[in-house]
Amino acid sequence: MKRSKEKGKSHSTRPAGMEAPKWVNYKPEDVENLVINLARRGFSPSMIGIVLRDQYGIPLVKTVCGKTITEILRENNLSPSIPEDLNNLIKRAERVKRHLEEHPKDKSSRRGLQLIESKIWRLMKYYKAKGVLPKDWKYEFSGFKTVKLR
Repeated sequence: MKRSKEKGKSHSTRPAGMEAPKWVNYKPEDVENLVINLARRGFSPSMIGIVLRDQYGIPLVKTVCGKTITEILRENNLSPSIPEDLNNLIKRAERVKRHLEEHPKDKSSRRGLQLIESKIWRLMKYYKAKGVLPKDWKYEFSGFKTVKLR
């Protein structure tokens, strides 16, 4: 019985082809302008994709423009200084740290913080190797004592 390996398939799938769907009436320049305007209004790259999908009917920017949202933002100097996935993990670690300050005996949350921070370290190492983050960029770890779980 391998119940632990059985996972659901409840997620959206990307369009199969790499050509723009027939129903998309936007030109690549229009889509780039939409991406730039949404970024200037403070939307993150993932939120820009969601807004374009839900409000404008553009399923995937890369099929229309030939470039991803982050590539468009990078060309126009609007890309975030820290990649979005790393930033989300850092925010998540901060929430867990605040929780642990209020509840210091919560061992499972402490273990969760260790796992989150290890993901941060791995991503940080990857982005430094790729040149996305500067070599001297650092993340301050939590400093909580490690706990042996039984």
